[in-house]
Amino acid sequence: MRVMHFLLLSALILLTACSSTPKEPEYTTEADLYNAATTQLNRSQWETAIKNLQTLEENFPFGTYAEQAQLELIYAYYMSNDPDAAIATANRFIRLHPQHRNVDYAYYMMGLSSFTKDKGMFERVLPTDLTMRDPGAARESLANFSQLLNRYPDSAYAADAKKRMLYLRNLLARYEIHVANYYFKRGAYLAATARGRYVLENYPRTPAIPDALAVMVQGYKELKMEDAAEQMLAILRTNYPNHPVLDSNGQFNDRFRYGSDERSWVSRLTFGLFDKRDPPGFDTRELYNPEYQKPARPDRS
Repeated sequence: MRVMHFLLLSALILLTACSSTPKEPEYTTEADLYNAATTQLNRSQWETAIKNLQTLEENFPFGTYAEQAQLELIYAYYMSNDPDAAIATANRFIRLHPQHRNVDYAYYMMGLSSFTKDKGMFERVLPTDLTMRDPGAARESLANFSQLLNRYPDSAYAADAKKRMLYLRNLLARYEIHVANYYFKRGAYLAATARGRYVLENYPRTPAIPDALAVMVQGYKELKMEDAAEQMLAILRTNYPNHPVLDSNGQFNDRFRYGSDERSWVSRLTFGLFDKRDPPGFDTRELYNPEYQKPARPDRS
């Protein structure tokens, strides 16, 4: 008998708990779904907003709010740290609505999302040198922003896209210099020189140009191509007389240090996070690269 009473009491408690559990409100109309989603976006409730925007698109694919909901969904994915979904949604919007008045926003968000998609957990927490990352995402982002400016030069997002492109070009140019330094340390002088030339040809007017010239001087000297080295040295001396690789007489410092790969066991154990070593190779960012202002958070249309 006591067992029966216990079972009945447990069942009553369970039913009471289930009945008291708050349920998510059900939105039956397109307007209700859209208004709920925009409210959730304004409150930074990204996951809930995504769910309602997806429901709206599934149930009202040709409704009044369908196209705008797709744009909002791009933004929601981006803000919820799901750049792949943001890019896919933006691509789909461009494919389905190429003449939409806000299609430039989709191109813009593709640029933002493609740049952030390769960032990992540690990169969000620990400071890292982005110029030493795999440049694939930066190149993709640069291509997306370029497409935006080519198609919609008068877009409301054009000015911000130009600023971000400037940053990306500087980033990619500096990456090439890092690779050149790597090749120097391994005696691959021809490959290092080619990287310097690539910067000169593809990233002119970037702060990496002084180091690109120095890379080419060093590379040609190592390759015993003295005439070519002197030509590059003359350009470096004329345009960047304060480059650290030049001595007081404007001559190239042949005692250039490539840097050492030797690391202590503490450095290896901590993956070099607390090392205080000078950067190896050519790196004059502090001298020639002014600090860039962080781009503003993107607005939704």
